[in-house]
Amino acid sequence: MNNSILDDFKNAWNKPNNAPAQLIIINVVIFLALGVLMVVSRVSGIDPVFQIVYNQFSIPPLFSDFILRPWTLITYSFAHSLTGIFHILFNMLIFYWFSKLILEFLGNNRVISIYVLGALAGGLAYLLVYNVIPFYQDQAPGISGMVGASAAVYAIVVAAAVFMPNYTFFMLFLGPVRIKYIAAFYVVVSFLGSTGGNAGGNIAHLGGALMGWLFILQLKNGTDLGAWIIGFIDWVKSFFVATPKIKVTHRSAPKKSKPRSKTSGSAKTDQEEIDAILDKISQSGYDSLTKEEKQKLFNASKK
Repeated sequence: MNNSILDDFKNAWNKPNNAPAQLIIINVVIFLALGVLMVVSRVSGIDPVFQIVYNQFSIPPLFSDFILRPWTLITYSFAHSLTGIFHILFNMLIFYWFSKLILEFLGNNRVISIYVLGALAGGLAYLLVYNVIPFYQDQAPGISGMVGASAAVYAIVVAAAVFMPNYTFFMLFLGPVRIKYIAAFYVVVSFLGSTGGNAGGNIAHLGGALMGWLFILQLKNGTDLGAWIIGFIDWVKSFFVATPKIKVTHRSAPKKSKPRSKTSGSAKTDQEEIDAILDKISQSGYDSLTKEEKQKLFNASKK
């Protein structure tokens, strides 16, 4: 297992289907870059330079400030507090454990989709409460902004728990614990903290959790909420990857009898089988699947 983890990070950009490691590396690099800039700026007496850069990663609570830097709706989820190491450490550990489940059973693209959608949902929830609800509006002027991948992480945690609620993690001091209880614990803690000192952060957590639940619910109904995200990423990649020039030649082939089309019926049958497997996971957990069912689910995640 340790070798597998090291391999994930050592070959992060060469190993296919490795979104968890890549997203963690992006978070760590941004954390270190901002940390170095903070120290250098303070030592050099140019602290405002750091603050200008840091603001590009911090989503402000007031909409009037947010419209001046709308990109923070996503960039905030790749930055963390620089007051200590534990904010990013715990976020990335939890993200790695749960995202590996999403990766294994739903595929690489779903890890990326849920992370981004969770971040967007968390940011929108944060903006909504501080601009609509009087209790939070009164507090908004004293808040500089929010950073952290927690909303995206909560989306991953809840998505994994909804998809396979009875999957078990072995936790220190507690032993085997089903992930549905872990997810429920995190959601309850965030709800109870939604009026405390980190109210905005906890509201963002709940927004991300809601998105994780909604994503799996819609996926089971045949709708991939993150398809547009992957489409956008592929579009951006197309500008940096040269299209190979392929010379196409045509050669007549002997005519064959045309088989009767079974595509639509086959596709419908496959989808029904996947839906049945997903229902079985929800009821009895992933371990209840047969070897053939696990293979079908794995093959479907590659499509």
